[in-house]
Amino acid sequence: MSIHVTETPAGYEIVCDYNPVIVGVIKDMPGRYYRAQDKIWVVPLHARAYIDRFKDRFNVQQQAQRAENFDVIPELDEMPYEWKEKLLSVIRKPDGKIPFHYQLNGAWRGVHLKKYVNGDAPGLGKTLQSIMTLELLTLMGNQSMPALVICPSSLRLNWQREIQMWTNKKAVILSDRIKHTWKEFIRIGAAQYIICNYESLKKYFVAEIKKPNPDAPLRLNYVHFHDTINLFKAVIIDESHRVKETKTQQTKFVAGLCRGKEYVLALTGTPVVNKPRDLASQLAILEQIKHFGNYKAFLNRYCEGYNGASNLRELNYLINKNCFYRREKKDVLKELPDKMRQIVLCEIATRYEYTQAQNDLENYLKEYKKATDEQIQKSMRGEIMVRIGHLKNISARGKIKDVVESIQEVIDSGEKMVVFVHLKEVAAALKKEFPEAVTILGDDPTHIRQLNVDAFQNQPQCKLIICSIKAGGVGVTLTAASRVAFVELPWHAADCDQCEDRCHRIGQKDSVQCTYFLGKDTIDEEIYKIIDKKRLISKAITGSSENIQEEIIDMMMGSLFNKKNKVDPDAPDFIEPAEAKQVAQAVPTTLFEQEGF
Repeated sequence: MSIHVTETPAGYEIVCDYNPVIVGVIKDMPGRYYRAQDKIWVVPLHARAYIDRFKDRFNVQQQAQRAENFDVIPELDEMPYEWKEKLLSVIRKPDGKIPFHYQLNGAWRGVHLKKYVNGDAPGLGKTLQSIMTLELLTLMGNQSMPALVICPSSLRLNWQREIQMWTNKKAVILSDRIKHTWKEFIRIGAAQYIICNYESLKKYFVAEIKKPNPDAPLRLNYVHFHDTINLFKAVIIDESHRVKETKTQQTKFVAGLCRGKEYVLALTGTPVVNKPRDLASQLAILEQIKHFGNYKAFLNRYCEGYNGASNLRELNYLINKNCFYRREKKDVLKELPDKMRQIVLCEIATRYEYTQAQNDLENYLKEYKKATDEQIQKSMRGEIMVRIGHLKNISARGKIKDVVESIQEVIDSGEKMVVFVHLKEVAAALKKEFPEAVTILGDDPTHIRQLNVDAFQNQPQCKLIICSIKAGGVGVTLTAASRVAFVELPWHAADCDQCEDRCHRIGQKDSVQCTYFLGKDTIDEEIYKIIDKKRLISKAITGSSENIQEEIIDMMMGSLFNKKNKVDPDAPDFIEPAEAKQVAQAVPTTLFEQEGF
């Protein structure tokens, strides 16, 4: 009778000739499972007492030492030149940008892992890496489309923008307007990505929940999904630490949507928010908990001890080997530019108020256009700028919910952040959401400002500083953070640069990521374009003048009217029901009959 027991980082591996008695003893071991591809039984390391009794009973004399060193973390393989060329030939290059070398290697690693956690530090481009992974899989002939993207509501527009900026694929955001028609876009090839926020998963994908009684805790097998979930070949879970709690509805829905999928990409800069237990649910959803025995075995092995954490070196090794990778900024700093700018589009909550103010401005611009007297036009220009400022203010107030959500993600990741605002109302709203934040605002006395700067620079627990563009944009050093965000835009590129340079100055050790929160389909987008253009001009011509008022008014005259009621044919998520019916008519009748329409 031949029996071999080998201790490895993944557990005890038992190889033996088939014997019902031996198999019966192995099956009594907690957390054991059978690896059919190589005909090996694997028993978790925490079951050592069972292994010792097993060895004594069946006279197993030898046990190999640990096969691998926990201190050696596997490195990411280089993407072969051949595949790099193929990928770059299909990836768009917005404004001439190309993916960084480390991002290409991350995408390549994802292709081989299939179900994994990309734990790169915030700001390193996990979104682009996941998009490239699916593009690579498609190039290799694998079915990875259509894909479902699950993300926070504040990131839906950003996902749509990134997908359509880097690829030729179409991305649709689920909304009530296309609740019953979105699947037709997939069936006729009009959309390859469907984007849904966590809170809406039940609305769009759950048919019913059948509990044996109302008080019973929710289990996944009580949840019945619509058949439409079978349309997806891959699932991307953005900010996957949101499903760290196994008992929540949100986690159950995500688990059900991912079940049976060949490709599941989980993205999070904070895979462990508090303790190793946070990983267990994510690994279970990815169907990677098998490398640790099972869910209970994982908790017993890695979530014990005084701090609820044990055998961490071993855990670190095993997740990196099987289903995880992470790079810190310091690991790839040579590839990063000194500053990186990112746009995050927000659906404003003040849309009705904004539309009313926009209509008022449009009517006033019509009168301005009719005026021929130069003096009258000059006086009207001042009023136009006041009304444009009003539009900016409405947009800023409407972005607060999405901004708060994004700030919270950065703070949860352990990073510090500098947020610039203009309106007192916006500053007060952020301070209410983050009472421990310090400020540099116009009303703050000078000595208080300095105390707040010192606290932000020197106290690890001080994660957020809220600054007004005027008061905090000059004269202070905030190099403790490498994350800068703008809730509102100043009028000049130089003001933006001054604010960014509070972090980007001597003493900064990281690349600085600058995030601009823009209201979607608002004046924010137009102003940002002008600021960006002015920034390019100032680089080319030192001391260039900035007649921002004239340019803003020209921009409003040229674009406000043209944009009104314009339907973008490339945006299927905004197709009206009547238009959706026309699209649906293009699908063969037999397909509708098969699907029960």
